[in-house]
Amino acid sequence: MIDVGGEVTLDADVVVPDGARGVVLFAHGSGSSRHSPRNRMVADRLHEHRFATVLADLLTEREEQRDAQTAAFRFDVALLAERMTTIVDWAACTEPVRQLPIGLFGASTGAAAALVAAAARPSLVRAVVSRGGRPDLAEDALARVRAPTLLIVGERDEVVIDLNRQAAGAMTAPHEIRIVPGATHLFEEPGALAEVAGHAATWFAAHLPADS
Repeated sequence: MIDVGGEVTLDADVVVPDGARGVVLFAHGSGSSRHSPRNRMVADRLHEHRFATVLADLLTEREEQRDAQTAAFRFDVALLAERMTTIVDWAACTEPVRQLPIGLFGASTGAAAALVAAAARPSLVRAVVSRGGRPDLAEDALARVRAPTLLIVGERDEVVIDLNRQAAGAMTAPHEIRIVPGATHLFEEPGALAEVAGHAATWFAAHLPADS
């Protein structure tokens, strides 16, 4: 459980492999949670590369129930980003991950929350990866991001490709866009999600060095 203030606590799953070289905090996307099989698959690959992971729900159980009925929270980037920033602060001062360099992995609207959090905590967040994300929703925060950022999009997710390109144009931090051939928004095609996980692991390996 992570206390984010105002008597609000968020459920979280924390995995720390032996000899962890960094920690990656996940910002889940629209209508998703820490149980997302796609994000858990990516987390499993990161564990193989000795990265700790924190998969935290950005909404409480009651909020998730309301969101499932009304979609009231999934595009509330301000709320999601505030909570993601609090999770960054928590990771920076909580054992067993507090001494590890921090990366953020965001999916869908969670990518915007991750980028806003990265802009708010430039001294803590060392790298960001977006999977099928909506970085455009981070708006003015994009120019304040200092962490190297990787934007991964499916080749057949044409609208989101355009939105990522627009967002990249507003960024001043080092960044790349990687297109996964043949993939749609959820990367459900054979091998597509594995390619995402591989790109993420390589990016974090480059930007979360063990001697940080």
